[in-house]
Amino acid sequence: MTQGNENGRANVESLQSYYRFHSAIYDITRWAFLFGRGAILAEAAKFATPRKILEIGCGTGKNLLSLHRMFPDADLTGVDISSHMLQLAERKLLRTGASARMHEKAYSGPMAEGSFDLVLFSYCLSMINPGWEDALLAAKKDLSPDGVLAVVDFDGTNHAFFAKWMAVNHVRMERHMADFLRDHFRTRLFGRKKAYGGLWDYFLFVGAKG
Repeated sequence: MTQGNENGRANVESLQSYYRFHSAIYDITRWAFLFGRGAILAEAAKFATPRKILEIGCGTGKNLLSLHRMFPDADLTGVDISSHMLQLAERKLLRTGASARMHEKAYSGPMAEGSFDLVLFSYCLSMINPGWEDALLAAKKDLSPDGVLAVVDFDGTNHAFFAKWMAVNHVRMERHMADFLRDHFRTRLFGRKKAYGGLWDYFLFVGAKG
């Protein structure tokens, strides 16, 4: 096993342990941090009317439920490393009559190449360390020819104390993703936003296969 694989496995195991507790409080706490989740879905819908949707890091199913309401005929697939988060997502969807194929796994390779009209990463990539580049390249393979990639995530902060605190919560805030996205996808939309007067930045990206 290579050092990169060892580090990746260690990161997955650490995140699984983290969400074993945080899954129970996720929905009642993250609204104060995870800005732009509704906005990225609205922006993606301007470029695609997807029939097949894949969300990486689907968590408790908030986005999947919103996507079902936006695209009721779409086939939904969710991927997450945490069984606890997936259980919450499945219950949430079941209560509303929605359904999705759920996969408990790390996303390091394509699920079904060329099949998905929308691949979504919502506050997921900044927690995949190492391996976020591999996840994006896998998403590119999974996209259909006219499909779109949608990303909303933390970008960076100028406050060292906040960066350290976020690192404790497995979030990397080094403005390290935007250039890679623009290099590997044809940009349809990119924007940075400030949270809490500039305590941190987050970004929204919609792109297509280049």
